[in-house]
Amino acid sequence: MPLFEIETEAHIIITWAEGEDEAREVVADAYPHDEVLRLTKRPRDTWVISKGVLGLTTTKIDPCLVARDCLSRSAGDKVNAIRLYRMETGSDLESARRAIESNMVMGW
Repeated sequence: MPLFEIETEAHIIITWAEGEDEAREVVADAYPHDEVLRLTKRPRDTWVISKGVLGLTTTKIDPCLVARDCLSRSAGDKVNAIRLYRMETGSDLESARRAIESNMVMGW
């Protein structure tokens, strides 16, 4: 049975359904006043939500380790490393630039 992601104005619903019509019925039963904005059949049968993306992790990430990892993955390409750092940490452009540049100076 496929897994569907259904977005309404107020909710994101993840549900198993035989098809799109059945997935819409799930919304109609649970939230009759919500309009379906987006309905997507997921390509796999599992769903993962990163706690880090939601800000639910309690461990502090060492920004230098992240910056060095981003530099390594980008083969020293500063612009790509900044982009990776922003994706990893959710930092703004200026903070990411400072973290990457300061770690480039220290040698990665």
